[in-house]
Amino acid sequence: MKLAALVSGGKDSSFAIYRALEEGNDVTDLITIKSENEDSYMFHSANIHLTELISEACGIPLKITISSGEKEKELIDLKRALIGVKAEGVVVGAIESEYQASRVRRICDEIGLEMYAPLWHTDPELLLREMIKCMDIRMVKVAAAGLDVSWLGRRFDERMIEDLKALQRKYRVHIAGEGGEYESLVLDAPFYKKRIDLIETEKVWMGDYGVLKVKSARLAEKSC
Repeated sequence: MKLAALVSGGKDSSFAIYRALEEGNDVTDLITIKSENEDSYMFHSANIHLTELISEACGIPLKITISSGEKEKELIDLKRALIGVKAEGVVVGAIESEYQASRVRRICDEIGLEMYAPLWHTDPELLLREMIKCMDIRMVKVAAAGLDVSWLGRRFDERMIEDLKALQRKYRVHIAGEGGEYESLVLDAPFYKKRIDLIETEKVWMGDYGVLKVKSARLAEKSC
């Protein structure tokens, strides 16, 4: 099946693309919604500008649509982004968020596209363990109890999963970040032809949440 993929640069959209390709589909286009609202209900915002570099890294063309980030009006922006895409369906990285999945499904139904959600209702811990085996993922935004500035820039690994499980027990943090607890950035994945190296970053802490801002990055050859 020919698919377009909603991509934010984060782990869920990236792993959904990987799953789609592994299952024999052809991902022909990447779609990024750049929200002007950092607290968007629908769309990832941290370092969204890096999807252009991700497009270069994997060799899949990118279409960018700007959104005001107003609740519900974001759906109009999503529909505008998807209209005219020459594909049969849309890849989304939804895991448990009915809010996001139902709205994307509605837009897909309206314009005759199939919603392809390969991560839907997968156990979050098992999913994270699968992700860290094949992707280089970094924490770039935190906004939940127990997630302080020290988490910014951390690479996802077995230790991080155990730390997230501890926060889940203590604060009911969703370990996959489905409640907006954190956002991530994928520097390398199996479908990347080159990896992304971070050149300059800045940790910005704003009282109860923080962001690792990527000021400059470049493509580099993979080590293997």
